[in-house]
Amino acid sequence: MILFLTSSPTGPLDNSRKVLGYDDKNQFIENLKKYWPKSARCLIISAFPDEDGANDQMHRFFEETTREILPVEVFDIWDARTKDTSLEALLSYNVIYLGGGHVPTQHAFFEYLGLKEKMSHFNGLVMGISAGSMNCAEIVYAQPELDGEAIDPDYEPFISGLGLTQINVLPHYQMVKDHYLDGMRLFEDITYGNSYGHRFIALVDGSYIICENGRETIWGEAYLIADGEIEQICRENEQLIIDN
Repeated sequence: MILFLTSSPTGPLDNSRKVLGYDDKNQFIENLKKYWPKSARCLIISAFPDEDGANDQMHRFFEETTREILPVEVFDIWDARTKDTSLEALLSYNVIYLGGGHVPTQHAFFEYLGLKEKMSHFNGLVMGISAGSMNCAEIVYAQPELDGEAIDPDYEPFISGLGLTQINVLPHYQMVKDHYLDGMRLFEDITYGNSYGHRFIALVDGSYIICENGRETIWGEAYLIADGEIEQICRENEQLIIDN
């Protein structure tokens, strides 16, 4: 399996840079083409399975964007409307996108699909997008996002993920690093405290991680958050092999 952990593969969500289609920062398109199958059968799995309109829009966008630069035979979506989510159906694809959205909502859908067990049989290319990248981890850090989550005593910030990597990705760092949630600073007051005994890698949009045969490489600007501290570990147009 080849795993791309992205923050946003199609440009910054805050529109700080104008990107049409896939973002070519840090050689992303070049690397994607390197691993792309000659006959790609693509599936995107939703992070918000009950939102039909948003899913249709996302499906259309990623199919059109991908076909512009890469050969695609099939491009399907799984959401709450999908009837056949069997292992056999999953293995008919060789490229799987894990869509962006709300981490716990996507996690619940993955649990419903039995996706962790199914993915253990998959040997193609996987691209995580934002929440999809976060849910790839063995133990997912579901950074609080919605109002009330940071102060909810029943909210579980650590949940069992797909087990495709040990890396905990925090996406969109350039956009959310100064955010407040429930009257607290998202990073300094919430995330740093949750980082004791853990390692989070914060990616800006345009940066990503490639995992191949046990080798995990950061491409572009990234920060390590661990034991209540943060440090920049990779810069734009640089690569860093992650040492676990």
